[in-house]
This record gives sequence, C-alpha cells and structure tokens, in this order.
Amino acid sequence: MLAELKTEECWTQFLDFISKQCSASEFQNWFAPIKVLELTDQQITLQVPNIFVREYLLDNYRRELSSFMPTDENGNPSIVFKVAEVKKESFVPEQAMIEFPTIDPGNEKFESRLNPSYTFDTFIEGPSNQFVKSAALGVAARPGKSYNPLFIHGGVGLGKTHLLHAIGHTIQGEKKKMRVQCITTEAFINDLVDSLRNKSVDKMKRFYRSLDVLIVDDIQFLQNRLNFEEEFCNTFESLINQSKQVIISSDKPPSQLKLSERLIARMEWGLVAGIGAPDFETRVAILQYKAESRGLRIPDNIAYFIAEHIYDNVRQLEGAINKLSAYCRLMGLDVSLDVVERTLSEMFQVANHNKISVEAILKSVSAMFNVRISDLKGQSRSKEIALPRQVAMYLAKELINESLIKLASSFGGKTHSTLLHSWNKIKKAMQSDEILRRQVQMTKQNLGS
Repeated sequence: MLAELKTEECWTQFLDFISKQCSASEFQNWFAPIKVLELTDQQITLQVPNIFVREYLLDNYRRELSSFMPTDENGNPSIVFKVAEVKKESFVPEQAMIEFPTIDPGNEKFESRLNPSYTFDTFIEGPSNQFVKSAALGVAARPGKSYNPLFIHGGVGLGKTHLLHAIGHTIQGEKKKMRVQCITTEAFINDLVDSLRNKSVDKMKRFYRSLDVLIVDDIQFLQNRLNFEEEFCNTFESLINQSKQVIISSDKPPSQLKLSERLIARMEWGLVAGIGAPDFETRVAILQYKAESRGLRIPDNIAYFIAEHIYDNVRQLEGAINKLSAYCRLMGLDVSLDVVERTLSEMFQVANHNKISVEAILKSVSAMFNVRISDLKGQSRSKEIALPRQVAMYLAKELINESLIKLASSFGGKTHSTLLHSWNKIKKAMQSDEILRRQVQMTKQNLGS
C-alpha cells in the first residue's frame, strides 16, 4: 500500500482511514493532537503530546500504521516519537503574594471531602475516557511533578468528578502525609464569603495555600465573579509556585470559559484533557457493573437495549439501574424487556432525527461495508450488497421520523414491506451476531460525527 502513496500523503491517508474506524471523540482525543515533524521514504517523525498517546498508537494500531507508514526490516512501523515539551514560564503574579506559615493540621479541623465510592477501581474505562484516566493516574502517582495543573473538561455526568475524587483517594492512600482538599467551586466561594463575614480571610488563605493537593470541581461557576476569581487565581499561583498539585474540572475547556486571560493561561499551562460521552460498549459495561453491584442480574440483550436508548452520560445510566432495581425488588419481578420499557421509557432518549437523512445513512453504511451507494440503491441480491442495504434500511426506520413508504422510495424505489422486512431481520440478527451489532453501532456513531 505504501508504494501507491505519495510520501507526503501517507499520514493524511492514515488519518482518513482511522477516522472511519473509530468514534469522533476517540479520534479527537488520540489522533488530532499528533503532528508530523519529518517524513521520508524510510521514516516518519511524529510529535505526540505525551507518552500515553505513543503507547496507545502502538498497542492498538500497529498493523494499520505498518500499512500506511514506512516500515523497518521486521515489518514494524518505522516511527520516531517525540513528546512535545511543555513551555515552562515563570509565573509573574500581578500582585505580590503574601507568604503565610503552614497550618498545623493538628490545630485545625481538616476534611478532604472525598466520596468513598469514587475510586479508580470503580471507574469504567472506554475509548472516550482512556486518555484522561491515564493522565489522572499519572498525576495521582506523582503529584506536583507529572502534569500541573491537570484540567479535565467534559459534559454533565461523564465522570469528571469521579476521576477527581479517585486521584484524591490514591494520593491519600499512598502519600498519607500529603494534605489533599477536594471542593466544588461553590464551596470555595462560600468559604471566602464566610471568611469575609468573620474577618478571617488570612486564615482561609493560610489553609488553602498550605495544601499539597487542591482539587476543584466545576470551575465554570467562577465565571463573572471577578473578586472570587482573583482570590482563586492568587491561591492557584501560590500552589503552583510551590510545586503543589492543582486539579480542576469544567464543562468546557479553558479557552471557552468567560474568565480572565490570566487565569485561562495558568490553567492551560499544564495538561488539558477532555472526556467524551461513553461509546456503546462502555455503556453496556457500566450498566452491567452497576447492576451487579446492586445484586441485579441483567441479560446481555437487555443491557444492549438500555445502552442503545440512554447514551448521553453515565449518571443517567446509573439512574436507570437504580430505578429498575427498585421496581423489580418492590414488585417481585425479574428483569425483562417488557419491564424495562414500562419502567424506563420516560428516560429513553430520542436521536435528533432532523439532522439525519437517508443519504447520510447510505454514505455511512457505504464506508463501513466498503460498498458503493449506487449498489445500495440498486437491485443486486448478492450477500455483499444485500446485508449492507438491510442495515441502511434498519437505520433509516430507527433514526428518521418519516413514513415507511417515503423511506423505502429512497432506496431505489423499494416497497415499504421490503424496508419493514429488512428492519425486522437486522433487529433479530443483532441479538445473536456480535460482529453485526458492532458494525451497526459504529455506523450510527459515524453518523453522529
């Protein structure tokens, strides 16, 4: 394959190929940050943001890399990885820092405020969170030395708080002398308000600036609160200058927050890592883990059904298991598809049908099964064409809110009974054919990207 590619095009061709094999969030986390530094017929030099990206590529895509990149005599990809150096700047505080003596923990009540349920052992890993979990583990192993600050961002209910608390638990367990404080931004603001009211601001400053690890959740609530932002920024700089670890979470990356340029620059100085929505397999794993922890047995086909209808975040999946578990226990019922539909239907999510067209589905199916769109609309009944066509019809019925007659006409004038037959056949086949189920799921993910 390499001989057919122009040297300068091989990386672009590789990215184009990989983008069709993985989810949009996986591509954004692992492949988008990579830069080509040098490319010859014999070797390619890639710049990666950290060692986790290098290991992820070689562990998961070695064969694909060998197909597109130059290879050595053993057939392995001939790649030189260079980890990007973090630009180190000297912090120049905008106002003089006041040094306060360290608080004696024995003279003051100290609570780390960590949730005992949020540990790395209970965190379900998947492609959308693998990178950020690796970064969190690195920080937990070497606080103040690996990535400082660590900034984790992502939507509601994706596991940001879980990771923050997991880092805190690990540090407390392995480095018992370290003082770890995990708070929400709202709690920080309340502490400052109380200190101002009680005229004990100096005491608060001493407390926060004597910590070894400060973990702050939901920093977005600091937006449009200039006075509180200034105090937080001063505390932040004081800790960083002492090589103390700071970990922050937000629903958006720093650049999208309405905060001062000074604070945004400080937060971007370390490692900014995004966490995406869990993919289908991860959602199933989460459901089964949560169910098992509550003594609830869920058959695989039921877990698949729930995972297909609740997909935005982990918190909703956990809520679904809690509700299902309570209902089955109180009513003395076993878990069945009928019980799930009756109990959880109000929690089920509906895809945005307005943004999905038959043409988009045909394009995604064409890429997944490597067939032409014209063949999908044609009359061929060969297995290589018939199965992808049935998958396209199944997805059209599932994702587009149109009449069967109108949908069927988009497939080269097929009848609505043909479309309905295809839908039934694929739906039934996915219950026993794991490969087909994964292909359908990946086709849907490509539509979303």
